[in-house]
Amino acid sequence: MPALGQPNSSHVPVLIAGGGPVGLTLAALLASYGVESRVIEADAGYCTGSRAICVSRRSQEILGWVGADRALVDKGLSWVGGRSFYQGTEVLHFEMPSEPTQRFAPMVNIQQYWIEQFAHEAGQKASSGQVEVEWNSRVSAVRALPHGVEVDVTKTEGPTGLAATRTLTADWLVACDGGRSTVREQLGVQLKGTQYDGKYVIVDIQQKSRRPVERLAWFDPPSNPGSTLLMHRQPNDVWRIDYQIRDDEDPAEAVKPENVLPRVQSHLTMIGELEPWEPLWISIYNAKCLTLDRYREDRVFFAGDAAHLVPIFGVRGLNSGLDDAGNLAWKLARVVRGESPDLLLDSYSTERRQAALENMAFGAKSTEFMAPPDFAFRLMREATLKLALSDSKVRSLINPRQSTPITYQASPVNGPEQGAWTNGQAAPGAPAPEACLSGLVESPNPWHLTCRFGSGMLAVLFNLPGATGWTQALADVGVDAIAINPSIDTLGQAWQRYGLPDANAQGLVLVRPDAYVLGRWRAPVFSQIVQALKSSSLAFDHHPAEAA
Repeated sequence: MPALGQPNSSHVPVLIAGGGPVGLTLAALLASYGVESRVIEADAGYCTGSRAICVSRRSQEILGWVGADRALVDKGLSWVGGRSFYQGTEVLHFEMPSEPTQRFAPMVNIQQYWIEQFAHEAGQKASSGQVEVEWNSRVSAVRALPHGVEVDVTKTEGPTGLAATRTLTADWLVACDGGRSTVREQLGVQLKGTQYDGKYVIVDIQQKSRRPVERLAWFDPPSNPGSTLLMHRQPNDVWRIDYQIRDDEDPAEAVKPENVLPRVQSHLTMIGELEPWEPLWISIYNAKCLTLDRYREDRVFFAGDAAHLVPIFGVRGLNSGLDDAGNLAWKLARVVRGESPDLLLDSYSTERRQAALENMAFGAKSTEFMAPPDFAFRLMREATLKLALSDSKVRSLINPRQSTPITYQASPVNGPEQGAWTNGQAAPGAPAPEACLSGLVESPNPWHLTCRFGSGMLAVLFNLPGATGWTQALADVGVDAIAINPSIDTLGQAWQRYGLPDANAQGLVLVRPDAYVLGRWRAPVFSQIVQALKSSSLAFDHHPAEAA
């Protein structure tokens, strides 16, 4: 039998069904933690068409944990805001929170196939042999074992298209196989929620443009009366255009080029985009707010669209899937390496399902405005748009966006908050804030605190006496540390955002590998940190061998 993790091995520690951006990012993250995985992907390579295109700041950070951020930022088109028009008149200009010292822009536009490529390449570089991707293969059957999963994998061979099936075993299976998940079907679990009737045609075209990169939306434009239309610029002179079709239009007819191209041309002419253009990809979409009841079934996990479907309005589909990968990877790695009990993995479902429900709530608001489900919603939207022509107070209602990461309320992984803090921005369960810091001896240039996230547990030490001793003691329990004081926090971002009363105040903030705050202490005692790790299922109360 081939050695563990080698090509054609019949056993792998982690099997990932689906080689889209979520599955490939998960594999890269696991490799960065020293855990082998195999990805099974039905397609012959990366996807076609733009698909998910807006990558949030949080997702850029996650991709940065595996070294895929620089390629993405260099290739992508960053943006901070957008404009909405009603019948040709601008009614909204919005900007997302951004500042010059931040590491990433609020959003980057880039086609999904680039994200898949960069995540895959990062996984290959993370550690030789840790990630294997099998293209032209799909999971065809799943069976539970006492301590793992047995999976049938069907591979399409060569130009003849002949299919061969073999059986693999895995300690863990992660379903990243999309909205029509075979794994989900095999386990007999179903998505629940709301599916909206309104349908959007999605078109990629190639055309040179000098317009700034921003999100553009038109409600009832003269070019397409009665429709809602969205435009995003993408790399390689590509426009992504989404427009709503009438309820009485046949979706099969709506995506035919003879029906799509005149509508696109009408709009391009209206906005003055007169350069020659050509279509690249056409698809159709309708919004869904659906989720599983839980994202863990014994040794099987669900992530991305296999776990939840959220509307494209508000760009929480791909981004929430990457957050799933970031949340699950470090927990699964700790359990595989014997550093944490199996109980830790239950928190993946608890935290990410809460996130999905919040994303769905925001997505529903966006959908009800972008594609009103009935006459009452259409009436309210029209009234809002008409008022927005002259009343700035109602304009924010046009863009019900949510672009910040979810806070995990009441998570079982959340540790204590000891002492007085000035804000809840870095409370247990909240995403750890960014801070731009001055140079250290080993790195004299300005740097970002988020660059230290993503590789393991991190303690941020604010002005603690005996910081060297703290660093050594924390290293003994698997926690890295970084000391921050006024000499490197010259902008005051770290102490203010982490909730300290002044630049010289003392405190310790414990940050999880997925850049969420586990706990914070104003007057920390080492034994409290150790107890917080045990209480959060991040460590065994006794030796792992004894636990068995």
